[in-house]
This record gives sequence, C-alpha cells and structure tokens, in this order.
Amino acid sequence: MSARHPIVLCPFNPVVGSLDANARAIAERARHAAAVGGTLAVFPELALCGYPPRDLLLQGGFVERCERACRELQDSIPGIATVVGLPVRLPGGGIANALRVRLASGEVAVYRKRLLPTYDVFDEDRYFEPGTTPLVIDVGGMKVGLAICEDLWGGRDAGFAARYAGAADPVAELVAAGARVIVSPSASPFVAGKRHKHREIVRGHALRHGITVASVNQLGANDELIFDGHAFAYGPAGEMLADGDPFRDQGPVAVGDVASAGERADREPEADLFDALCLGIRDYFLKTGFRGALLGLSGGIDSALTLVLGHVALKGLPGSKGVTGVAMPSVYSSSHSIEDAIESARRLGCPCHVTPIEPGFEGARAMTDGLLANAGEAKLGERLPDLAEENLQSRIRGTLLMTLSNRTGSLVLTTGNKSELAVGYCTLYGDMNGGLAVLADVTKTRVYRLSRWINANHAAIGLAEPPIPQRSIDKAPSAELRPGQTDQDSLPPYDVLDGIVERYVEERLEPAAIVAAGFDEATVHRVVRLIDLSEYKRRQAAIALKVTSVAFGSGRRFPVAWRR
Repeated sequence: MSARHPIVLCPFNPVVGSLDANARAIAERARHAAAVGGTLAVFPELALCGYPPRDLLLQGGFVERCERACRELQDSIPGIATVVGLPVRLPGGGIANALRVRLASGEVAVYRKRLLPTYDVFDEDRYFEPGTTPLVIDVGGMKVGLAICEDLWGGRDAGFAARYAGAADPVAELVAAGARVIVSPSASPFVAGKRHKHREIVRGHALRHGITVASVNQLGANDELIFDGHAFAYGPAGEMLADGDPFRDQGPVAVGDVASAGERADREPEADLFDALCLGIRDYFLKTGFRGALLGLSGGIDSALTLVLGHVALKGLPGSKGVTGVAMPSVYSSSHSIEDAIESARRLGCPCHVTPIEPGFEGARAMTDGLLANAGEAKLGERLPDLAEENLQSRIRGTLLMTLSNRTGSLVLTTGNKSELAVGYCTLYGDMNGGLAVLADVTKTRVYRLSRWINANHAAIGLAEPPIPQRSIDKAPSAELRPGQTDQDSLPPYDVLDGIVERYVEERLEPAAIVAAGFDEATVHRVVRLIDLSEYKRRQAAIALKVTSVAFGSGRRFPVAWRR
C-alpha cells in the first residue's frame, strides 16, 4: 500500500447511547488522523452509539438520531474520508448494523454487516437484518473493501464457524469486487486468547488473497463486556503493517505509511487478564457515575486481589474516592486473617475499617432463635455444621457493606470467584451483595496465578511493593464461618474443581465427556449437579466482568427449573 494514501485506524471508547459526546470524540480523532497524514479514518463497529446498544435500538427515534448525528459529524470534518459504525433504518422499517462512509469529495456510501452473530453474548438477529452485497470504495485510487467484525471472523474465533456453513464469504466477495485493501471495524469482546486467533485469521485472509487486511476493535467496557481496542493490519505477504497496544487509548494507528511494524511479543495471559479487569472496573465506574468502591476484606486471596484491581482501576479517575476495605471479623476469624486484611490495605494506601460482627450476630441470633422456636425448628448452632448460622454471618456482613454504600454513595464490589459462583459456594444477600462482580469469571486457580503475577510485576503496574500478603496466597482458603473450616471441607481441590467447571461451563461438555478426560465420575456428577442447582443464585448476582469464552451472565442462558 502506498505511503501517500495511509489508512488510520482509530480505536475508540464510546459511552453507549451518548450520541453527542461520542460524535464529538469521533470528530476529534478524525481530525487527528488527518493531521498525521491520513486519508481514511476508520472507527469501530457501532462507534457512534456504542456496542452493544441492545434494546436502545428499539426505542422510538434512536436509530434516526444516530443517523442524524453521523451525518453532522462527518460533514464537520472535510478533507479526510471517514468510516463510522452506526445503526441505520432500512426502507421496510428494519435496522442494519452498518458503516457510513463519507469520502473527502463528499460522496457517501453505506455498508451493511452481512454475518450477524447470535451466540454467546451476541443477539444481533434480534435487532438487525443482514446485508447482502459487498462494498468497495475508492480512496485516492486505493480500492478499499469494507467488512464488519463477524464478516471477517466468520465465527472461527469463537468456535461457531459452522453457523455460516453455506453462506457467502464476505471477504472473498470483496476481493472479487476489486478490493486490494479490506478494513474491518469491530466490537469483539475480550476473551483470553482471542486476540491471537484474530491475528491468525487476518493474516490468513491477507496471505490467501494477496491483499492488506486491517482491523480496529472498540476500546473500553460496557456493562460486563470488555473490549481491548486492538488495531492491527497484515500485508499481502503476511507482514505486520500495524500493531496497536491493547487496552490503551493510544490515539490513531497508521497503516501503510509505516514500514513493517514487526509483531509485538506475545503478552503474558496474566497481563491481559489484569488489564482487562482493571479496564472493566474503571469504565463501569466512569460510565455509571460511581466514584468510590467498597469491599469486604477477609484476609483471603480473593478480597486482596479485588482490592488491588479496584485500586489500580480507580487511581486517577476524575473525582475518584478510591477503594475502602471493611474487615468484619467474627469469633471464628483467625488473628492472621484480620492482620492480612489490614496489611493488604496498608500496602495500597487504602482505608480499612475493622468492624466486628459479633454484637450484630448475637442480636440477630436471639431474634432468629425465637423465630425458629415458633416454627418448631432447632436453634442456631444446635446442629453442626449449621448452614443457616453460617449464612446469617455472611448476611450481616453484606448488610453492613450495603448500609455504608447507601451512606457514602460508593459501589460495593463482590469478591467471589467463578469456582465459588459455579457451585453455589456463596450466600445470597450476603457475600453476593454488590453492584459489580469483579472475579466472577476468574476461577480460583486463575486467581492464584494472577495474584502471583501482580506481586512479581508490582513495579510495572505502578505499585511500590507487592500488594498481596504472601500469607493470603499460601494459606488454605476458608470462609471462616465455623471453627477450623476450609473450602476443601465442602469442595474438591480447586485444581480438580476448576478443571470440571471449565469443561462443563466454558467448553460445554457433557459429564460423560468430562469423566472420559480423566476426572472421577462421582466428583464430576456432584460438581455438575451443584452447578445446575446454583443457577437461581446466579440469576440474582451482580454484573460479572466477562473474560472467558463463557461467563455466567448474558452468554449462558440456562433455565432455573429443569432436570436431567
């Protein structure tokens, strides 16, 4: 591609529905792209309204306001061609997921996305009608074909390629129509390892057709979905022509006026996971208006990790009040748990309030015992282990956190991990209380790996010392709701549990296939039964940041009332 006609990829972090603010930001970035010599500025899929807009698309006048805002913003930036993603109204009343192109000459063209994903978190068939024809534009003599996200991936990045068996290949049709360059705006949520698959797919297209292929992803997080903002391109010989830095608002990434950029070294999985979770927290707070966070600090690894992620995410956020920890020991809490909770807060410079729950628990016990006696039930603690007694402690802690949240306006972060949420090792209206579930898609074994990575790389992420006490990493996990309790009293070892959870939830394998992979049959059936039975709890859980192929949330829609 000639250096005289560079394409500029513009990763962008929109606020869903904030059309005027998004349009201003797009216009500013387009002018920046022109200032660095660009002739075509390319923005992500549905950049104008943000992805996913969900049922905003069905609100009267929303699509028309998007179209009007796009016309006005593109008309305000003459001198550079722009490709902007937005929904457009079709003549019959339907909606298309589209790109509006305005060339420097003022000529306008519209491309409609052809492959509409409807799996995992995607529900595009609910809203959009697919396009049927390719679009190739002329930008200063350069024939540029347009594709949108799934048009390029074809489901191959997520294991759903069979969905499009027999469908036309949008890339092949663009090449047949004369495209020598393909640009693909995207809004592809972060999943661990998916970026590498995207590179392989794009490089494969480039090599197969002898063309240049460029992709620009949405940046930021909207609700549970996180987007890495990766912008990259491969040339006809499979050479890397652009490689933006993921998770960073780095400005425009030029393609074509850059000699082979050289592919970046692969990032460690933990680095991606850390950046994704921090971005998910930061954007949730930024876009909902919360400026402070609260969480219960137990001295265990989950709450210590959540504290670190929250602290890094909110540091520097305008008006941020940071993260406050609340240690709420009971008579069953060990001295080292309280010490580790306080120490983890000290290492980050976060406030930590210590509020023993025993007075509240004794008062609640007295009331509850009277209620139980009237119901003809045994008093708390007469039958051990007593789940009702254990959960009452958790609910007192949850009530304290929510009361402090009400008074201060800070949002409660839950600290439970995916392993616990999977099998219901959590308490409704107790430790599940909160507005954002930071680790709900991170299994316990990944929690350990990420915690060790953070401690080993603390300086690189801006922390003065390893933030997680080593004792929190080394000691046996425990809810400390009864004497001598450990998680492994009730659950298989976490490496076993997580192996089953990952296969049943993320790989969607049947129990028999998991047993065939080498797991104990009785353990598999027990864990699968717990996962199935706990769906009612997860329906009432906080929004969970998604970082794997299948998270608990909108991408896994299991019934509550069902049987095998």
